[in-house]
Amino acid sequence: MTTDRRWLAFMVLTLGSFMIVLDTTITNVALPSIRADLGFTATSLAWVVNAYMLFFGGFLLLGGRLGDLYGHRRLFLIGIGLFTVASLLAGLASSQAVLIAARAAQGLGGAIASATGLSLMMTIFTAQADRAKAMGVVGFVSAGGGSVGVLLGGILVSTFGWHSVFLVNIPVGIAVCVLSLRLIDAARGVASGTSLDYGGAITVTASVMIAVYAIVNGNEAGWTSPQTLGLLGLAATIFASFIAIESRTRAPLMPLGLFRQRNLSIANVMGVLWAAAMFAWFFLSALYLQLVLGYSPLQVGLAFLPGNLVMAVFSVSISAKLVMRFGIKPPLGTGLALAGLGLALLVRAPIDGNYLVDVFPSMVLLGLGAGIAFNPMLLVAMTDVRPEQSGLASGLVNTSFMLGGALGLAILASVAAATTNASLGSGVTTVVALTDGYHAAFAFGAIFALGAALLGVRALRIAPQPAIAPQEFETTEYAAAAD
Repeated sequence: MTTDRRWLAFMVLTLGSFMIVLDTTITNVALPSIRADLGFTATSLAWVVNAYMLFFGGFLLLGGRLGDLYGHRRLFLIGIGLFTVASLLAGLASSQAVLIAARAAQGLGGAIASATGLSLMMTIFTAQADRAKAMGVVGFVSAGGGSVGVLLGGILVSTFGWHSVFLVNIPVGIAVCVLSLRLIDAARGVASGTSLDYGGAITVTASVMIAVYAIVNGNEAGWTSPQTLGLLGLAATIFASFIAIESRTRAPLMPLGLFRQRNLSIANVMGVLWAAAMFAWFFLSALYLQLVLGYSPLQVGLAFLPGNLVMAVFSVSISAKLVMRFGIKPPLGTGLALAGLGLALLVRAPIDGNYLVDVFPSMVLLGLGAGIAFNPMLLVAMTDVRPEQSGLASGLVNTSFMLGGALGLAILASVAAATTNASLGSGVTTVVALTDGYHAAFAFGAIFALGAALLGVRALRIAPQPAIAPQEFETTEYAAAAD
């Protein structure tokens, strides 16, 4: 495959990933309109989001392994196709049941496409410089897609109504499928010939889905309620069965030796912490802007724009050069620390905050940190993985981000709610109480990001590599383009 075709194929894969990432937040903007139109209650409305998260998180590992067995391109096309059809059903939904079922199907398709898409990217690019550049773009899509969704969702809902946030996926999904068939070579699964571990597949999928269900309902049911504790205990029991099955089967879904790869294991823990911090940024800062400062959905999207632009510049064009020049650990630790500082600054945002003084600096620091950190985090998670396990490792990384986001959002929302209730009990106004709650949640988010930074700097074991000066990196790019 020529260099030009590799990058075209990568752009198609990135477009598919962007569509899936976008869907996690673009729907949130449409929730009030969906509730009014379809008659959801406050409790049932949560399932428009939860159904997607449940199936997305539950099937990431299985989707990645199926790609290893039956071919990454084939499973990527199945995932994108399912996601596109489900988007059509969601956009045309006229009842609660149809919309929730369509959202579940979107989650399933998104899980399969996400797990296999990253594996295809790592297969397309084998040179370190190319991988570094590609992972920079992936980092921007992963980190920036959520906040772009807030802006795009506000525009679509205001102009065309809530159906448009789903229907917009259809032409994109069709284009991704057609271009994938033309640009990405079909190949047998790198682990073909191995039978699927059905026991492992059933138990790990069930345990993750039950855990996600317990987490996303934790605030409503209560974190110490019999329902939440019972479901988490059941998930742990089923996961223990999964471990037992994997230790005995001859062709395990997840070889337990995979966790002996130190960097992969640490990267997954960092992914959980980082996703929790990013959800503090995406969701809680949006709530602060809307409920405290009185911004409209469109104004919230515009408020995120500076951070998105900074993130785009660094993740797409600068982060790769930093990795090539300084290695993986310094940019990773620096980026996560900057993001933690950005969240820490939001802890002092007042009830009558000024955007330029109280919000803009945090947005820039968060965009800068995410733009620098995502590239090396994905690289360190995938670099040491053998080709026949790339889909599984990709699913594992995505699962860590998904569970980290769900768990982090649940924890941060609980912290915010508890602090707000305590403040209301002391007699302050609602706006002041809400602000106190968001401040507490931002503080926890900053701790998560700084904890991930410390873990990356102190725990990762990466062999030193010769630094490549910026001018040498440009020469490497030029030489690669001449292939």
